[in-house]
Amino acid sequence: MTDARWSAHREARAKAQAAEQARGAAAVGALNERDRLLLGAVLYWCEGAKSKPWRSQDRLVFVNSDPGLLALFLDFLAECGVGRDVASYRVLIHESADADGAVRWWAERLRLPVERFGRSSIKRHNPKTVRRNTGDDYHGCLVITVPRSRALYWRIEGMIAELFRIVDDMRA
Repeated sequence: MTDARWSAHREARAKAQAAEQARGAAAVGALNERDRLLLGAVLYWCEGAKSKPWRSQDRLVFVNSDPGLLALFLDFLAECGVGRDVASYRVLIHESADADGAVRWWAERLRLPVERFGRSSIKRHNPKTVRRNTGDDYHGCLVITVPRSRALYWRIEGMIAELFRIVDDMRA
């Protein structure tokens, strides 16, 4: 198809997308304490390190590259009484990127104390791999580790188990 023919399709698609995004945003509303706790528990269960029968998890470890998800998780930690000055942070990044710049970017973006950052983990470059996560917009992944968080991990397990139970009861 020609660009002129696709232009109308792209415009209609963009309008439909904007309308659905507005509809989704309107459904959210304000987040109360319960919302933030449940949201954080689900985020952790999706993206955080979990205990295995062969490896007991004694602390929360959350890794992601999305600043929005990381901000939501930090909000969850604050709701649980864990300040940004308690957790430690580390950047996972490819060696072809600017690791020091990434630390500064994450610290500024999420208002994190730079002194709480550990040494970045550098991934060696594999020339056979075609990576698209390069350039000025690439900041690696941020690892958030909460020390002495076994009880909080158990609380998350309880919240998730209850959510699963509720959903299971709704299907019955």
